[in-house]
Amino acid sequence: MYRGSAHKFGITDISFYPFDSLAFLSSSYDHTLKLFSSETLTASASFDLNSVVYAHAVSPIAAHLLVACATQHPIVRLVDLRTGAAAHALAGHAGAVLTVGWSPIDEHILASGGTDGTIRFWDIRRSAGQLGVLDLEDSVGILGDDGLGKGSKSVSQAKAHLGPVNGLVWADDGRHLVSTGHDEKIRVWNTIQGSNTLASFGPLVKNKTLSRQLPCLVPSNFVGGGEDVFFFPSEKEILMYQLFEGKLLKRFQNPGSSQSIDLGVRAKRASLKSRVVDLAWRHHSVEFYSGHGDGTIRAWKPRLPEDIAADNDEREQEIAEENERKRKRQVLEDVFQDLTRKKMIFS
Repeated sequence: MYRGSAHKFGITDISFYPFDSLAFLSSSYDHTLKLFSSETLTASASFDLNSVVYAHAVSPIAAHLLVACATQHPIVRLVDLRTGAAAHALAGHAGAVLTVGWSPIDEHILASGGTDGTIRFWDIRRSAGQLGVLDLEDSVGILGDDGLGKGSKSVSQAKAHLGPVNGLVWADDGRHLVSTGHDEKIRVWNTIQGSNTLASFGPLVKNKTLSRQLPCLVPSNFVGGGEDVFFFPSEKEILMYQLFEGKLLKRFQNPGSSQSIDLGVRAKRASLKSRVVDLAWRHHSVEFYSGHGDGTIRAWKPRLPEDIAADNDEREQEIAEENERKRKRQVLEDVFQDLTRKKMIFS
């Protein structure tokens, strides 16, 4: 990449532009959002937001060209790629905004989560903007009868998590939102009603980083009705859950990782290197990828029947070879024992 167009500090988020694979966006601790060409790898536009940009999001369906940016300031900044303006802001959070996500079914609806523990819904067409705030204690709903505020009650002090919210992912159908927070809880919300579905995912969830901690939802076309599943990067392992029941389906361990009880500096550095930092599903394929603190990227895919058969054949071959080695060792031992039993005559 041409260094003159690169970020000055660490990159916090990167994504392809949904309507043109020849363009991608990146945000950074250097306060900028940049638009790059994937052909030339140079920046075609750069926006200085005067604040750390923790994450950004582009609507997958919108006609508008607005990029929502989660910033260190308690506002969501909207950058218009068409005009180059970055003045539009959504105020309401009481702390830094860590994560944002556009509705996959309504181009004007946006969700955001921040260090104040709240998840806020916005309609960018409204002057006030904010539609409602999710409440972890509300299993009925606060966004009203139509999901857009009709008949809703005010819960301005409600919390979605008892700690910073650093992950938001919409389900394909737009009817549910999955959130993660520093209370080490994963919550599934009904976005039509704004209610907590009360799905519980147990004590294995680990999440204490300010960087985004996004669940990876399996696209609905790969799963049966009501069998939605997702993966979660929980420190040194990847957890696979059933979305609505909270059932733990599988734990994926990093090859070579181990749990260390040494709390020294070296152990902490090793722990950071082995941490799972991000997950991404490969579109049109049954596999996902994981990024790790040591710079490695791993591919995960299901074991097909032919893979299992090949593994069984290999195992049978290994067993046969081991049995042959044991037979040869036994022959040598028998010869040695026979020699030691014979009387030796010296003349």
